[in-house]
Amino acid sequence: MTISSRFAVAIHILTVLETNRGGVNTSEYISDSVNTNPVVIRRITGMLNKAGLVEARPGVAGSKLAKEADDITLLDIYQAVHAVDENGLFAVHDKTNDNCPVGRNIQSTIEPVFAEAQKAMESTLQKVTLLDIVRDLESKP
Repeated sequence: MTISSRFAVAIHILTVLETNRGGVNTSEYISDSVNTNPVVIRRITGMLNKAGLVEARPGVAGSKLAKEADDITLLDIYQAVHAVDENGLFAVHDKTNDNCPVGRNIQSTIEPVFAEAQKAMESTLQKVTLLDIVRDLESKP
């Protein structure tokens, strides 16, 4: 199982908005960079708008960041696009054999480990801002 690609696309969208602050950032313009359909961009931009990360209005050409890039963390983006459900990064199979000591207890044994791993990942995402992404991108040829 992987985290939804919406997360990576959302980071891409926000990075375009930051690096093209002076330009008109239509869904068509952004979709060209992401190499996807403008409808996908509009759907994800709508999620980012609802989360307060983007200012986008239907019928008005272009979107812009609603906050400064250094005030937007990767965790904000991750949560905005519902990359995974809360404590849902790792799936646990739910039809185990209750007559088996492993099957009966495996979920309660591994679920806390999975929850802790997800918290660790989210803690890392909280430490990285959109500005960090932009600066790294700008340092590349």
